[in-house]
Amino acid sequence: MRTTADRIRHTIGFEVIGLITFAPLATLVFGYELHQMGIVGAVAALIAATWNFIYNILFDRAMLRYTGQLKKSTPVRVLHAILFEGGLLIVFLPSVAWYLDIGLWDAFIMDIAVAGYYMVYAFFYNWAYDVVFPIPNATGAKTASATQDCQAAN
Repeated sequence: MRTTADRIRHTIGFEVIGLITFAPLATLVFGYELHQMGIVGAVAALIAATWNFIYNILFDRAMLRYTGQLKKSTPVRVLHAILFEGGLLIVFLPSVAWYLDIGLWDAFIMDIAVAGYYMVYAFFYNWAYDVVFPIPNATGAKTASATQDCQAAN
């Protein structure tokens, strides 16, 4: 499993890059002022950062329990992103409607668009993160297994 420090680095990186890319794009797409989308994005980032930290720990524990390992296939990565964004949608809908003074339906459409963006972003961010910062035990286990295979062959 990842360490707490690694999870914090993961979460901060995810939220900072996400906010930097979200606010200007949302301004162009939805027609609100940059500061409005920045506030929506910043509040969402605080909520999402907390959810991200908790969700990834729970997801890793579930993977270990049900599969015995932490390596994520493409379908598991897709499931991971969908479940993550689904949880955020439930929290964001009323807050976005209230802050932007729009109806729940309009907030829902906006949230779906934002969730779609973040789902794709989360998929690629998490994949890149796993490449740049591989899970220590997964790398060690693979190396140890390869070493044992070589020793057994000799």
